[in-house]
Parts: sequence; structure tokens; C-alpha cells
Amino acid sequence: MSSTAPVRVVVAKPGLDGHDRGAKVVARALRDAGMEVVYTGLHQTPEQIVEAAIAEDADVIGLSVLSGAHMTLFAKVVELLKQRDADDIVVFGGGIIPEGDIPELEKIGVAKVFTPGATTASIVEWVRANVSTD
Repeated sequence: MSSTAPVRVVVAKPGLDGHDRGAKVVARALRDAGMEVVYTGLHQTPEQIVEAAIAEDADVIGLSVLSGAHMTLFAKVVELLKQRDADDIVVFGGGIIPEGDIPELEKIGVAKVFTPGATTASIVEWVRANVSTD
């Protein structure tokens, strides 16, 4: 049998940011593209997000941060994945993230950062091209 499993995605809103429309739009687009998506809801700690990703056997975590705490929160998620020997889970992010912060986020292990104006099609395309279910 050669059917490939759908990509399993955890979409999460770390920190105190209370705006989740973008995360919900991305989650729906990924689901509509045939991926299995779990949305963790608002106000998740990095620990809760990593725990959910491991429990759900996720291939990828999509983080949405609008609060300005992306450097701290993204770094913590990546670090916790390493500590849990789960750094094969791809991490991407989006939100209000200054262009100047993107190279630093990539350096710490965030695979891709989408800024305002990114289309859902471009996000779906990127996940399909960069996340393996092996």
C-alpha cells in the first residue's frame, strides 16, 4: 500500500495574544488542503504546545504571534522540542514579525516565517513542499 499519510499540523497561539483569526484561517486552509489539523486555542504556553505536538504525533507546528513576543516564544518552542528529542517536528510561524527578526528566527530553527499579506495558498504550498510525513 503506497498511500501517504496526511501531514499532521498543530496550529498554536503561544503567549498572551488574544487575536486568533489568522491562526484559524490558516488552520482551515491547511485542513481544506487535506491535512490533519489540531488548533490548540489561545494562551498556550510553549510547554503545552510541544506536549500537544508530541501527543498528536505532529509533523509540523505552526505558531501565530501578534504580541511582539515571537523571539522568546518561538525560541522556547524550538528548545523544548530539542529537549524532548522531537526536533524532527518542523516549526513555522507567522504574525506581526519585523523583517529584521526573521534571519534570527531561522538561525534558532524556525523553518519559515510568514508575515502579514502571506496567502493561505502560499502557506499550504510551503507546508506541502517542506514537511514530510515519514
